[in-house]
Amino acid sequence: MTPEVEAFYDYPAGLTRPWLRTNFVSSLDGAVSVRGSSRGLSSPADQRVLGLIRDLSDVVLVGAGTALAEGYHGVQRGEVRAERRARFGLSEVPPIAVVTARCSLEPDSPLLTDTVVPPIVLTCEAAPEERRIALADAGADVIVTGSEQVDLVAALAALGERGLLRVGCEGGPGLFGDLIAADLVDELCLTVSPLLAGGRAERIARGPDPAGPRGMRLLSVLRAEESLLLLRYGRLRA
Repeated sequence: MTPEVEAFYDYPAGLTRPWLRTNFVSSLDGAVSVRGSSRGLSSPADQRVLGLIRDLSDVVLVGAGTALAEGYHGVQRGEVRAERRARFGLSEVPPIAVVTARCSLEPDSPLLTDTVVPPIVLTCEAAPEERRIALADAGADVIVTGSEQVDLVAALAALGERGLLRVGCEGGPGLFGDLIAADLVDELCLTVSPLLAGGRAERIARGPDPAGPRGMRLLSVLRAEESLLLLRYGRLRA
């Protein structure tokens, strides 16, 4: 990645609160997956940007369903990653924070067994206590917010208390929809794949109706591999 591209994707300077960036890939007709996975829409350029966003984040936020469907492991060390993160004054690798209302992550998940840093589990009081204890015993940092569902406002505040202000969210659609409803999205990075997927795949967000549509403004456009578009939108603020 060139310094110019790194500058496009860097987080704002001087953050005093968690700042949330979401990253998705979509087909031209709005599908978020092919045969149940985003891999069918992705490309080498999209994967490079995903890696760059991870390298610039304090923490990677993901829903449990996406983590399980995509076979998540902990973020791994790498020479390029180490150099870039050191240059930006960040820790060696970012932890992954998994949102799961019922603590559906298993203690032997690769997120716990194949990781450099322990994951964070964002859950709620309705999650079975024995599952919370099992994940904590396996090394996870378990944060309980909300009663029946994860309180995302409180969850982000808890990440902020840990110094994790640069939040890179990788989905999925349910988590993204909840973040929109809670008015927590600062930026959307959207890769538009030059494919017509059809089928019954979801859109990139689903969830409760927000108070109203969130205004966004175009921040940057990159074209790769002839027809792939890498778009960045930031929220409009009053």
